[in-house]
Amino acid sequence: MNSTRHFMRELNRLGLTSIIDAGGGFQNYPEDYAVIEELHKRGEMTLRIAYNLFTQKPKQEKEDFVRWIKMTGPGKGDDFFRCNGAGEMLVFSAADFEDFLEPRPDLPASLEGELKEVVSLLAANRWAFRLHATYDESITRFLNVFEEINRDVPFKGLNWFFDHCETISDRNLERVKGLGGGIAIQHRMAYQGEYFMDRYGKKAVERTPPVRKMLELGIPVGAGTDATRVASYNPWVSLYWLVTGRTVGGVPMYPDKNRLTREEALRLYTQGSSWFSSESGKKGAIAPGQLADFVALTEDYFSVPDEEIKALESVLTVLGGNIVHASEEFASHAPPAIPVLPEWSPVKVFGGYGAPLDIRKAARAGVPVEHRHSAECHQRGCTHALPQLFAAAVAARNRYAGFFGLGCDCFAF
Repeated sequence: MNSTRHFMRELNRLGLTSIIDAGGGFQNYPEDYAVIEELHKRGEMTLRIAYNLFTQKPKQEKEDFVRWIKMTGPGKGDDFFRCNGAGEMLVFSAADFEDFLEPRPDLPASLEGELKEVVSLLAANRWAFRLHATYDESITRFLNVFEEINRDVPFKGLNWFFDHCETISDRNLERVKGLGGGIAIQHRMAYQGEYFMDRYGKKAVERTPPVRKMLELGIPVGAGTDATRVASYNPWVSLYWLVTGRTVGGVPMYPDKNRLTREEALRLYTQGSSWFSSESGKKGAIAPGQLADFVALTEDYFSVPDEEIKALESVLTVLGGNIVHASEEFASHAPPAIPVLPEWSPVKVFGGYGAPLDIRKAARAGVPVEHRHSAECHQRGCTHALPQLFAAAVAARNRYAGFFGLGCDCFAF
């Protein structure tokens, strides 16, 4: 529970108040949701979470969803913790992984029959669903199945959507539009753009994904990060990608016509994403009748140089009218700190994503620090931060570390 609370606080520090969880391997419902359920009961959640249920058993996917349909359903819960539907894995035969160092996978012939069985069940029970979809070749096959089901069990009113869609064609965008679907995009290309270009060329990367065309067609589009394994959980890196069309390494990918203005990109993260949790009009804007969630940032997102978008974070994060993060000029309003467990964790000294080393915490932990931070350090991070992190890890390592060298001093958020 402690690490989960820390991770929520870390996301609050970056200005997040809501997330949609796409599930993952080894996340069995309800057993592996017990921690977050307990935090919800205690009123200790500092992040709104809408969760999708991800099938866990190849060739037994339908059995998973039959069981879960009896236990929960889309919308069950409250504004802090609620079921959002099924996915992003519906059947294992439809998994077209996104490692662009590898060739596009050829999905098995069993895909259509297995996918039809599961999606028919979900549509008949009015379960919203999402499906991981990287390649246009896979999306064509998925849409063939969806259109067949839609003739018997209409999708109308069902907030279904694809995730990713880096290489989707205009024809398949029109088919998604015709079925009333949406597309959730993430900044995987910010991390894999160079690999994609090496394999498919610079021309092919120009519309990965074709965000502008999606918007022109009126398809619901929401932006996210695909954290935490595929890409960073930092939303500002994702916004930088949408606005500049560059990888994190600075390589340009997109022409102006497939890049977004800062307002457009932010809208996809806020109002756009609310459609994907079936909460349009309830969150995503500072407006009467909507949830009282807002942030104040370190700098003005609309005016900082492009490269500095990645360095933005929150100085004040408010969730439901309550302060869940405060720093700098608002530090006196910060909620009580959460203890770091285990006590020897380097996290006690070194902050989260891109955070500079806290000199005061380092001194209290006995870590020797000679460097004095400048304003540039706090904005961009320090070149010396990694050596200091290792120094902190060594100074604070557990008492058994000598037996195993440095020991397994892991602290996973």
